[in-house]
Amino acid sequence: MNKTIVRALSTAALLSTVFAGSAFADTYKVEKGDTLSKIALKYHTSVKEIKTTNGLHSDLIYINQQLKISSAKAATPTVQKSQATSYTVVKGDALITIANRYNVSVGELKLWNKLDNTIIYVGQTLKVSAAKQTAPAPKPAPAPKPATKPAAPAPKPTTQVTQASTNEYKVKSGDYLGKIASQYGTTVTQLKTLNKLKSDMIYVGQTLKVPAKTSAVKPPAAKPTPPKPTTPPAPKPSTTVSDYTVKSGDTLGKIAAQYSITITALKSLNKLTSDNIFVGQKLKVTGKAAVTSPKPDITTKMVTVAKSFIGVPYVWGGSTPSGFDCSGFIYHVANQSGMEIGRYSAEGYYDRTFYVDQPKAGDIVFFENTYKQGISHLGIYLGNNQFIHANDSGVMISNLDSPYYKSHFSSFKRFY
Repeated sequence: MNKTIVRALSTAALLSTVFAGSAFADTYKVEKGDTLSKIALKYHTSVKEIKTTNGLHSDLIYINQQLKISSAKAATPTVQKSQATSYTVVKGDALITIANRYNVSVGELKLWNKLDNTIIYVGQTLKVSAAKQTAPAPKPAPAPKPATKPAAPAPKPTTQVTQASTNEYKVKSGDYLGKIASQYGTTVTQLKTLNKLKSDMIYVGQTLKVPAKTSAVKPPAAKPTPPKPTTPPAPKPSTTVSDYTVKSGDTLGKIAAQYSITITALKSLNKLTSDNIFVGQKLKVTGKAAVTSPKPDITTKMVTVAKSFIGVPYVWGGSTPSGFDCSGFIYHVANQSGMEIGRYSAEGYYDRTFYVDQPKAGDIVFFENTYKQGISHLGIYLGNNQFIHANDSGVMISNLDSPYYKSHFSSFKRFY
C-alpha cells in the first residue's frame, strides 16, 4: 500500500543456529508462489527443520529471501513428543497444513483418525499424535506342563526381509508407499524401515529397496471341513450403472454423496487404489444423481457489496463503513456477503486462500512489498483487469495495468 504516512519499522534479526555434525547443502532464494511446505517438499525435509535452521518464528517468507537448507539426515530416527494429542479444525485448514504444523505425515493423520480421504470440516477434532502405549499387564504364572508333549505346530512361512533378499524399485508418477508395499507383499512400516524413511513422502525417480519376490514355504494344508448348508441369499435388485465425467472441484466424497453411495463402493466399482481423480476422467456410478438446489454465488454478491462502499474514507485498522483499511475492507465485505471469516491482516488472508490461474470476479488479488516486505495489500477482483480496494484515498476502483500495482502484483487467490 502506498502510505501517505511512512512508518519506519526497524527490525533486527540475528539468525544463528549451531549444528553438530551437519552441513548446509544449499542456500535457496525464495521465489513468487513459494511456501515453507513447498520448499520442504522440494528438498525432502520438514517445515519445522527449515524454520529451526533459519530462526523463523512463523511461516511467513518473502520473495528473494535467502534460506539455508540443511542436508543432514539423522542417523537413527528419534521419537518426538507431540505438544498436543488433538486439534480442532478451523476455516482454511487442510490435512497437509495440520501435518506440517505437528511434524507428522498426512498418512499418519488419516490412520489415527480413520479417514478414507483428505476431506475435513470446520469444528472436526483430529488426533495429531499416536496413542500412548500402556504398560503390559503382568504375565500369569505358566500352567504346569502336561505329561505328554503336544504335537509341534506346523512351521509358518518366514517374511523377514534381509539386505541380501532385496531388489531396487524406482518410484513412478502416481506411486505411494501403500501401493508399492502391496505390490511387493510387504507393509509400509517395513518399507520405511528398509529405506530409513522418517515419513511417507517419496518422489518420482527415487530408488527404494523392496523385498525380493521369493516363494515362501507353505505349511501343510489342513483338511477342509465340509461347508455347512446355508440358505441362498435373496437376489439383489439390479442397479443401473452409468458414466460420470469428473469436473473441476470434484472429489470422490462429493461424487459418492451425489449418487448416495460410499467412497469404498465407488473405488471398488472403478478399481481405484487411491482417492486421486482428475478432470475429464470417466467414472462408473450407480443410481441417479440427487437433485440439489444451487447455492448462492457469494463471490458475485461480494462485488455488489464492495461497490456500495466506494468513497468510504481510509482508516488504519478500520473494518466498518465509517472507515476501512485494506484487510478490514475484505473482512466487512465478505461477512456482509454471507461468508463467515475472521479479521486478519493481508498475510492472514493470503494463508487462508488458494491460488487460481483464471481469476473471476469476487476473487482476491494480493500485492507485495508496498509499505513493507512481503504480502502487504489486497483487494477484490472485478474482472477486466480492475479491482476494488481501500487505499489512502479511500475505497476506490483501480487498474492492475497501472505501473505501481503492476510492479507490486503477487497473485490471484480464492477463499477455501
